[in-house]
Amino acid sequence: MIRQFGWGEFLFLLEGARWTVVLSLLAFTFGGALGLAVALGRTSKWAWLRILMATYIQIFQGTPLLIQLFFVYFGLPLLGLKVDVWMALTIGLSLHTSAFLGEIWRGSIQAVPDGQSEAARALGIGYMHRMIDVVLPQAFRIGLPATISFLVNLIKGTALAALLGLTELTRSGQLMANITFQPLQVYGAVAVIYFIICVPLTYCSARIERRLNAAR
Repeated sequence: MIRQFGWGEFLFLLEGARWTVVLSLLAFTFGGALGLAVALGRTSKWAWLRILMATYIQIFQGTPLLIQLFFVYFGLPLLGLKVDVWMALTIGLSLHTSAFLGEIWRGSIQAVPDGQSEAARALGIGYMHRMIDVVLPQAFRIGLPATISFLVNLIKGTALAALLGLTELTRSGQLMANITFQPLQVYGAVAVIYFIICVPLTYCSARIERRLNAAR
């Protein structure tokens, strides 16, 4: 019997949306932590570390996200590491996130006026405290609009998780479309849910960027 797309089916999509949000937050959290290390490496005084981090970024920015997820999901078991789909997606998306956030924050760090660091050095403040107390707070403020914009892209990018079998929002839509034979209504609802998740973030990003431009 063919089911009609109704409230119960919409709730099923919302359940999938919950896992979309969870996966996005996991990737953004772990990827952000690694991305900070990448950004610091890109601005290091050591040339070999800058080259290494630049290569890392180019690999992830120069290859499709889906291929990266496939490499993690199918590659880690070949190395003897057993990972489920959640672990593989979290690792793959976190690595992808770290490369993009690392480059965003690299630009933000370099956008902080050199006089700030020079003044801190003149006061005898060491590298670690100089970055934590002086440079990074300003850099994160500068890079916040671009960071939020990337988060929006990351949320939409989690749709690729459907190809690995995770029942997130897009996969939930596929299942409902197959059951109801109403793909237009189902995918329209999926698009609306993505819109509701992403548009507030886009608005915040634009608002923050306008405020930063006005403050300059």
